[in-house]
Amino acid sequence: MKAIDDEIVPRGGEMTVLELVKKYLLQKTGVRHNTEANYNFVLNIIKKEDFGKKRIDKVKLSDAKCWLIKLQQDGRGYSSIHSIRGVVRPAFQMAVDDDLIRKNPFEFQLATVVVNDSVTREAITRKQERAFLEFVANDKHFCRYYEGIFILFKNRASYFR
Repeated sequence: MKAIDDEIVPRGGEMTVLELVKKYLLQKTGVRHNTEANYNFVLNIIKKEDFGKKRIDKVKLSDAKCWLIKLQQDGRGYSSIHSIRGVVRPAFQMAVDDDLIRKNPFEFQLATVVVNDSVTREAITRKQERAFLEFVANDKHFCRYYEGIFILFKNRASYFR
């Protein structure tokens, strides 16, 4: 009765998680190629999961957390799960805004649910940096660029700290 009083659509409009995400992504036009590829990646994962067949009004906070934990246990990396949640969370927010559901079950900090196992990679090691700078300094053509390259390397180190 409270849902009817608040004009919440009964049974989430019979919409599944997969249908909701598809509807949300239809509104994302004019995105870059990589963004579109990420959207398709997320869609393919949801298609394969039982969670994608679940009706949106049946998804609770604990269900959302358990699904993301399951994805990590299945071998998905933190960054993949972050990307998946980055699509599913606003899709559920759209459902809230459209009065299909009362609350967004994906409104929680991701780091409180799944382990951030991602590793920061260095583009170049210190040893490689020294060898490259030595090459530039001793090359008769590139030596004129040594100071600029040196500054770029040293500013990079302080910029990313």
